[in-house]
Amino acid sequence: MSQQAHHPHQAAEPETPNLDFAGTTPYEDYVKADVLTHLQHTLSDDPGEMVFLVTTQVMELWFTVIVHEWETAAHALRSDDVPTATAALKRSVRELEALNASWKPLGQLTPAQFNAYRGALGDGSGFQSAMYRRLEFLLGEKSASMLVPHQGTPRVHAELEKALHEPSLYDEVLRLLARRGHPIPDSVLHREVSARYEPSEAVEAAWAAIYAGDQSDGLARLGEALTDVAELVWRWRNDHLVATRRAMGAKAGTGGSAGVAWLEKRARKNVFPELWTARSHV
Repeated sequence: MSQQAHHPHQAAEPETPNLDFAGTTPYEDYVKADVLTHLQHTLSDDPGEMVFLVTTQVMELWFTVIVHEWETAAHALRSDDVPTATAALKRSVRELEALNASWKPLGQLTPAQFNAYRGALGDGSGFQSAMYRRLEFLLGEKSASMLVPHQGTPRVHAELEKALHEPSLYDEVLRLLARRGHPIPDSVLHREVSARYEPSEAVEAAWAAIYAGDQSDGLARLGEALTDVAELVWRWRNDHLVATRRAMGAKAGTGGSAGVAWLEKRARKNVFPELWTARSHV
Protein backbone atom coordinates (compact mmCIF):
# COMPACT_ATOMS: atom_id res chain seq x y z
CA MET A 1 0.00 0.00 0.00
CA SER A 2 1.35 3.44 -0.84
CA GLN A 3 2.51 5.89 1.80
CA GLN A 4 -0.22 8.30 0.69
CA ALA A 5 -2.94 5.77 1.49
CA HIS A 6 -1.86 5.63 5.14
CA HIS A 7 -2.54 9.38 5.50
CA PRO A 8 -5.75 10.12 3.57
CA HIS A 9 -6.32 13.41 5.42
CA GLN A 10 -2.76 14.70 5.26
CA ALA A 11 -2.85 18.41 4.52
CA ALA A 12 -1.55 19.41 1.14
CA GLU A 13 1.41 21.73 0.96
CA PRO A 14 0.17 25.32 0.68
CA GLU A 15 0.44 26.64 -2.82
CA THR A 16 3.02 29.32 -3.40
CA PRO A 17 1.32 32.71 -3.90
CA ASN A 18 1.75 34.50 -7.17
CA LEU A 19 5.05 36.35 -6.91
CA ASP A 20 5.60 37.46 -10.47
CA PHE A 21 3.91 40.68 -11.62
CA ALA A 22 4.59 42.63 -14.78
CA GLY A 23 4.53 45.99 -12.99
CA THR A 24 3.77 46.97 -9.43
CA THR A 25 1.88 44.55 -7.20
CA PRO A 26 -1.92 44.77 -6.89
CA TYR A 27 -1.34 45.57 -3.21
CA GLU A 28 0.82 48.55 -4.13
CA ASP A 29 -1.69 49.69 -6.74
CA TYR A 30 -4.41 49.78 -4.07
CA VAL A 31 -2.59 50.91 -0.91
CA LYS A 32 0.11 53.12 -2.46
CA ALA A 33 2.47 51.93 0.27
CA ASP A 34 5.55 53.07 -1.63
CA VAL A 35 4.16 56.62 -1.65
CA LEU A 36 3.22 56.53 2.03
CA THR A 37 6.55 55.16 3.23
CA HIS A 38 8.57 57.74 1.31
CA LEU A 39 6.79 60.81 2.67
CA GLN A 40 9.03 61.04 5.73
CA HIS A 41 11.66 63.77 5.32
CA THR A 42 13.09 64.65 8.72
CA LEU A 43 14.72 68.04 9.17
CA SER A 44 17.00 67.37 12.12
CA ASP A 45 19.61 64.77 13.07
CA ASP A 46 17.66 63.66 16.12
CA PRO A 47 16.40 60.05 15.79
CA GLY A 48 13.26 60.92 17.77
CA GLU A 49 11.98 63.21 15.03
CA MET A 50 10.99 60.24 12.86
CA VAL A 51 8.34 58.98 15.29
CA PHE A 52 7.00 62.52 15.74
CA LEU A 53 6.66 62.97 11.97
CA VAL A 54 5.15 59.55 11.27
CA THR A 55 2.70 59.83 14.19
CA THR A 56 1.55 63.22 12.93
CA GLN A 57 1.05 61.81 9.44
CA VAL A 58 -0.95 58.89 10.87
CA MET A 59 -3.14 61.39 12.71
CA GLU A 60 -3.84 63.16 9.42
CA LEU A 61 -4.98 59.86 7.88
CA TRP A 62 -7.32 59.22 10.79
CA PHE A 63 -8.72 62.77 10.47
CA THR A 64 -9.48 61.96 6.82
CA VAL A 65 -11.36 58.76 7.69
CA ILE A 66 -13.35 60.39 10.50
CA VAL A 67 -14.34 63.35 8.32
CA HIS A 68 -15.56 60.83 5.73
CA GLU A 69 -17.67 59.04 8.36
CA TRP A 70 -19.23 62.23 9.70
CA GLU A 71 -19.99 63.53 6.22
CA THR A 72 -21.61 60.16 5.47
CA ALA A 73 -23.68 60.52 8.65
CA ALA A 74 -24.70 64.10 7.83
CA HIS A 75 -25.80 63.09 4.33
CA ALA A 76 -27.83 60.18 5.74
CA LEU A 77 -29.51 62.44 8.29
CA ARG A 78 -30.60 64.83 5.53
CA SER A 79 -32.37 61.82 3.99
CA ASP A 80 -33.91 60.73 7.33
CA ASP A 81 -31.79 57.57 7.23
CA VAL A 82 -31.00 57.24 10.92
CA PRO A 83 -29.62 53.66 10.80
CA THR A 84 -26.99 54.59 8.18
CA ALA A 85 -26.04 57.72 10.12
CA THR A 86 -25.76 55.80 13.40
CA ALA A 87 -23.64 53.08 11.76
CA ALA A 88 -21.21 55.71 10.39
CA LEU A 89 -20.97 57.36 13.82
CA LYS A 90 -20.29 54.00 15.50
CA ARG A 91 -17.51 53.28 13.00
CA SER A 92 -16.04 56.69 13.78
CA VAL A 93 -15.99 55.81 17.49
CA ARG A 94 -13.57 52.95 16.79
CA GLU A 95 -11.56 55.24 14.53
CA LEU A 96 -11.43 57.94 17.21
CA GLU A 97 -10.10 55.34 19.65
CA ALA A 98 -7.31 54.55 17.18
CA LEU A 99 -6.66 58.26 16.63
CA ASN A 100 -6.43 58.89 20.36
CA ALA A 101 -3.98 55.99 20.72
CA SER A 102 -1.67 57.95 18.39
CA TRP A 103 -0.70 60.04 21.42
CA LYS A 104 1.00 57.00 23.02
CA PRO A 105 4.32 57.41 21.15
CA LEU A 106 4.39 61.13 21.96
CA GLY A 107 2.66 61.32 25.33
CA GLN A 108 5.80 61.07 27.49
CA LEU A 109 8.21 63.30 25.61
CA THR A 110 10.42 65.32 27.95
CA PRO A 111 11.25 68.96 27.14
CA ALA A 112 14.81 67.95 26.22
CA GLN A 113 13.58 65.26 23.82
CA PHE A 114 11.09 67.58 22.14
CA ASN A 115 13.56 70.46 21.97
CA ALA A 116 16.00 68.21 20.09
CA TYR A 117 13.91 68.64 16.93
CA ARG A 118 11.34 71.28 17.78
CA GLY A 119 13.24 73.88 15.80
CA ALA A 120 12.69 71.83 12.66
CA LEU A 121 8.96 72.61 12.89
CA GLY A 122 9.60 76.32 12.37
CA ASP A 123 6.20 78.02 12.37
CA GLY A 124 4.42 74.71 11.82
CA SER A 125 1.63 73.84 14.26
CA GLY A 126 -1.19 71.32 14.43
CA PHE A 127 -3.83 74.06 14.37
CA GLN A 128 -2.82 74.61 10.73
CA SER A 129 -4.10 71.13 9.78
CA ALA A 130 -6.81 71.62 7.15
CA MET A 131 -8.31 68.16 7.67
CA TYR A 132 -8.51 68.65 11.42
CA ARG A 133 -10.21 71.99 10.75
CA ARG A 134 -12.82 70.21 8.63
CA LEU A 135 -13.34 67.79 11.52
CA GLU A 136 -13.89 70.68 13.94
CA PHE A 137 -16.28 72.40 11.51
CA LEU A 138 -18.37 69.21 11.36
CA LEU A 139 -18.58 69.33 15.16
CA GLY A 140 -19.98 72.87 14.97
CA GLU A 141 -16.72 74.58 16.00
CA LYS A 142 -16.86 77.15 13.20
CA SER A 143 -14.56 80.14 12.77
CA ALA A 144 -13.91 82.01 9.52
CA SER A 145 -10.53 83.14 10.86
CA MET A 146 -9.28 79.56 10.70
CA LEU A 147 -9.34 79.77 6.88
CA VAL A 148 -6.65 82.47 6.90
CA PRO A 149 -3.63 80.12 7.20
CA HIS A 150 -4.74 78.39 3.97
CA GLN A 151 -4.98 81.46 1.73
CA GLY A 152 -1.93 80.31 -0.21
CA THR A 153 -3.44 76.91 -1.12
CA PRO A 154 -6.58 77.61 -3.22
CA ARG A 155 -7.94 74.04 -3.31
CA VAL A 156 -7.66 73.57 0.46
CA HIS A 157 -9.05 77.05 1.12
CA ALA A 158 -12.05 76.36 -1.14
CA GLU A 159 -12.78 73.05 0.61
CA LEU A 160 -12.65 74.70 4.02
CA GLU A 161 -14.80 77.62 2.90
CA LYS A 162 -17.41 75.16 1.60
CA ALA A 163 -17.33 73.27 4.92
CA LEU A 164 -17.64 76.53 6.86
CA HIS A 165 -20.90 77.42 5.14
CA GLU A 166 -22.44 73.94 5.29
CA PRO A 167 -24.56 72.73 8.23
CA SER A 168 -22.51 70.86 10.81
CA LEU A 169 -23.23 67.26 11.76
CA TYR A 170 -25.10 68.51 14.83
CA ASP A 171 -27.13 70.97 12.73
CA GLU A 172 -28.34 68.01 10.68
CA VAL A 173 -29.19 66.08 13.85
CA LEU A 174 -31.29 68.95 15.22
CA ARG A 175 -33.11 69.38 11.91
CA LEU A 176 -33.94 65.68 12.04
CA LEU A 177 -35.31 66.07 15.59
CA ALA A 178 -37.55 68.88 14.36
CA ARG A 179 -38.84 66.75 11.48
CA ARG A 180 -39.60 64.01 14.03
CA GLY A 181 -41.82 66.39 15.97
CA HIS A 182 -39.48 67.74 18.66
CA PRO A 183 -39.87 71.50 19.37
CA ILE A 184 -36.55 72.81 18.10
CA PRO A 185 -36.67 76.64 17.87
CA ASP A 186 -36.47 78.39 14.52
CA SER A 187 -33.51 80.34 15.88
CA VAL A 188 -31.62 77.03 16.03
CA LEU A 189 -32.94 75.55 12.79
CA HIS A 190 -32.20 78.68 10.78
CA ARG A 191 -29.08 79.88 12.56
CA GLU A 192 -26.06 81.15 10.67
CA VAL A 193 -24.26 77.83 10.18
CA SER A 194 -20.88 79.48 9.61
CA ALA A 195 -20.95 80.64 13.25
CA ARG A 196 -19.98 78.53 16.25
CA TYR A 197 -22.91 76.57 17.69
CA GLU A 198 -24.29 77.88 20.99
CA PRO A 199 -26.31 75.71 23.42
CA SER A 200 -30.10 76.01 23.60
CA GLU A 201 -32.39 75.21 26.54
CA ALA A 202 -35.07 74.02 24.10
CA VAL A 203 -32.63 71.57 22.49
CA GLU A 204 -31.68 70.37 25.96
CA ALA A 205 -35.37 69.74 26.72
CA ALA A 206 -35.78 67.81 23.46
CA TRP A 207 -32.90 65.49 24.33
CA ALA A 208 -34.25 65.06 27.87
CA ALA A 209 -37.58 63.94 26.40
CA ILE A 210 -35.85 61.49 24.07
CA TYR A 211 -33.82 60.00 26.90
CA ALA A 212 -36.86 59.75 29.17
CA GLY A 213 -38.62 57.66 26.51
CA ASP A 214 -37.95 54.34 24.80
CA GLN A 215 -34.21 53.61 24.99
CA SER A 216 -34.44 51.36 21.94
CA ASP A 217 -35.78 54.22 19.83
CA GLY A 218 -33.58 55.22 16.89
CA LEU A 219 -33.16 58.77 18.17
CA ALA A 220 -31.99 57.57 21.58
CA ARG A 221 -29.45 55.29 19.91
CA LEU A 222 -28.37 58.17 17.69
CA GLY A 223 -27.91 60.32 20.80
CA GLU A 224 -25.70 57.70 22.42
CA ALA A 225 -23.56 57.35 19.30
CA LEU A 226 -23.12 61.14 19.29
CA THR A 227 -22.25 61.06 22.99
CA ASP A 228 -19.59 58.42 22.35
CA VAL A 229 -18.13 60.68 19.66
CA ALA A 230 -18.23 63.70 21.97
CA GLU A 231 -16.52 61.82 24.79
CA LEU A 232 -13.68 60.68 22.56
CA VAL A 233 -13.21 64.17 21.12
CA TRP A 234 -12.94 65.43 24.70
CA ARG A 235 -10.36 62.71 25.42
CA TRP A 236 -8.42 63.66 22.28
CA ARG A 237 -8.23 67.27 23.43
CA ASN A 238 -7.16 66.30 26.93
CA ASP A 239 -4.52 63.85 25.69
CA HIS A 240 -3.19 66.62 23.43
CA LEU A 241 -3.09 68.98 26.39
CA VAL A 242 -1.25 66.51 28.64
CA ALA A 243 1.28 65.56 25.97
CA THR A 244 1.98 69.23 25.25
CA ARG A 245 2.28 70.11 28.93
CA ARG A 246 4.81 67.31 29.44
CA ALA A 247 6.85 68.24 26.37
CA MET A 248 6.98 72.02 26.70
CA GLY A 249 5.28 73.20 29.88
CA ALA A 250 3.59 76.60 29.59
CA LYS A 251 5.80 77.94 26.80
CA ALA A 252 4.21 79.48 23.72
CA GLY A 253 3.29 76.93 21.07
CA THR A 254 4.75 76.66 17.60
CA GLY A 255 3.13 78.85 14.96
CA GLY A 256 2.43 81.62 17.48
CA SER A 257 -0.30 79.76 19.39
CA ALA A 258 -0.71 80.15 23.13
CA GLY A 259 0.31 76.53 23.63
CA VAL A 260 -1.03 74.92 26.80
CA ALA A 261 -3.29 77.88 27.64
CA TRP A 262 -5.10 77.54 24.31
CA LEU A 263 -5.40 73.76 24.68
CA GLU A 264 -6.77 74.12 28.22
CA LYS A 265 -9.52 76.38 26.93
CA ARG A 266 -10.40 73.85 24.20
CA ALA A 267 -10.40 70.93 26.64
CA ARG A 268 -13.05 72.59 28.82
CA LYS A 269 -15.60 72.67 25.99
CA ASN A 270 -18.12 69.87 25.45
CA VAL A 271 -19.08 68.76 21.95
CA PHE A 272 -22.88 68.46 21.41
CA PRO A 273 -23.41 70.22 24.77
CA GLU A 274 -27.10 69.54 25.32
CA LEU A 275 -26.53 65.80 25.15
CA TRP A 276 -24.58 66.21 28.40
CA THR A 277 -26.71 68.76 30.23
CA ALA A 278 -29.98 66.99 29.35
CA ARG A 279 -28.96 64.03 31.51
CA SER A 280 -29.53 66.11 34.64
CA HIS A 281 -33.23 66.35 33.73
CA VAL A 282 -34.04 62.70 33.02
